[in-house]
Amino acid sequence: MAARIFQRAKNAMQSGRARAGEWVLEFESARARRPDPLTGWSGGAETQEQVRLTFPTLEAALGYAMREGIDAHIVPAAPASLKLQAYADNFR
Repeated sequence: MAARIFQRAKNAMQSGRARAGEWVLEFESARARRPDPLTGWSGGAETQEQVRLTFPTLEAALGYAMREGIDAHIVPAAPASLKLQAYADNFR
């Protein structure tokens, strides 16, 4: 069973930073997704994909993965980039 651990990003729809520092352990699918013949939506038969565990620190997430025998890898967060522009640039 494989999983990835990443740090949750700040919600773009709100200015608050609640839950932005949490670490998330998300299981990866062992099989490829396939389209549903009736609706055309892609999906899989694995319910493990729906499980998302949150941890306060990276060490806690790694400790849980090691204790449970989960092969986890850490996904680094994308660097935050700040694009500075003047208000007048919106009307060019």
